[in-house]
Amino acid sequence: MRVLRWTALTLAVLVLGGAGAGYFYYEHLNGNLKKEDLDLGDSKLGRPEPNAAGQTPLNILLIGSDGRNTAENVKLGGAKRDADRKPLADVQMLVHVSADRSNMSVVSIPRDTRVTIPRCTDPDDGTVYPKTVGPINESLQYGGPGCTVATWKELTGVYIDHFMMIDFSGVVSIADAIGGVPVCVNNNVYSHDSEGHGSGLKLTKGTHNVKGVQALQWLRTRYGFEDNTDIGRAKAQHMYMTSMIRQLKSGTKLSDPGKLMDLTEAATKALTVDHGLGSPKKLYDLGNDLKRVPTKRTTMITMPWVYGAGEKYVLPKPGDAEQTFSLLRNDISLDGKDKKKPDATPKPTAPKDQLPVVVQNGTASTVLGPASGRASEITSELVRLGYAKATANSVLISQADTTVLYPGEDRQGDGLAVAKALKLPKSAAKSSTSIQEITVVVGNDWREGTTYPKATTDDDGKTPESADALNGEEKGCMKVNQGYSF
Repeated sequence: MRVLRWTALTLAVLVLGGAGAGYFYYEHLNGNLKKEDLDLGDSKLGRPEPNAAGQTPLNILLIGSDGRNTAENVKLGGAKRDADRKPLADVQMLVHVSADRSNMSVVSIPRDTRVTIPRCTDPDDGTVYPKTVGPINESLQYGGPGCTVATWKELTGVYIDHFMMIDFSGVVSIADAIGGVPVCVNNNVYSHDSEGHGSGLKLTKGTHNVKGVQALQWLRTRYGFEDNTDIGRAKAQHMYMTSMIRQLKSGTKLSDPGKLMDLTEAATKALTVDHGLGSPKKLYDLGNDLKRVPTKRTTMITMPWVYGAGEKYVLPKPGDAEQTFSLLRNDISLDGKDKKKPDATPKPTAPKDQLPVVVQNGTASTVLGPASGRASEITSELVRLGYAKATANSVLISQADTTVLYPGEDRQGDGLAVAKALKLPKSAAKSSTSIQEITVVVGNDWREGTTYPKATTDDDGKTPESADALNGEEKGCMKVNQGYSF
């Protein structure tokens, strides 16, 4: 974040000192970045509505590729036999920045989580990969990072604005350019055994400043941390990321202009991004957004999970995983520190038989398929409840949660009244600047019947304990598995 800010300042100086030099350097950085399509699926999921201040949340999917597509990546990743294999997305983290930029939530998912991967079309050769069920890391093999984005959108119901992908060599170059990140282990660790398992990480008990290859080893270590699974590895990655954020915000590694330029060069060379993020200027603007978030309001978690059959893969934990995704969709912080709004219930502006209400079918899921007739069914139910001017909108969209949108804060009472009539929670009523009348969007959480299937109690805003949350200011040591100590 600080790097991007300083890079923009450096570019400004270059432009003032010699427009030609500044232009060519900017184009050089721009040429470093690799760009691919954001979404290869068919999702009709739309951007979230702006809040009353016109702000929208920001969602970025971070992807770590295990590709061995270069000699350097083969050397770093091992498994030369996989050199010709399509890369897997072995690290996946969704970064959610709140609409008001007051907090940030990061959700990891174990790489072998079994999910539905929607139909994806490869933009390079037109290959169409049909919908399938498999480990989420395989989604990268169905056309590229845009299919991983499509898979996350279908799994979580969260709209994703951008992605950033990095491979083994990219991690090493950025870690070197940063100058190291402090990490800690509670015992000596050597991630290696006689069968070839392990990343090769070897550290003595205590805190170490890891960079380059050693940083990559830390991020890849599974055999040696906690229970030797991806769950422990995700926790180690969270510790590394929070430590790196603290490093960057402190500025201790970035006071030298030469080092700043090295890091900027390394970052632009290492990243593959979507076209919407594909320029130094756009990365700079993103950095400005992210730097506004206080470290103490950053929370990192692993998606709540349970083992599948034979403990060979994992599945989203019923209830807890959906609760976590719902918090993200509703822009509720995972740290539970959002300011509570007054429990006021404004009066409607008009009698219900005089209030126009538009109903729209939001069940256009690419995994489940649309539930036909939902707008008409709920329109009829509203008419039965006394809303005589309710009408159906035939345009089909996709949305996870049923919502009641109202056009401006002065119409909140109308939105709350409609939500109450349909036995929806108060949180379902949301302000929108894109509508003129009260609008009910029937989401994928209500695909049949006229009785809303969820409990009417509002979400308490708490992150499930099974998510194993880590605060951005929390400094701890990874627990070493005794079988990999020395």
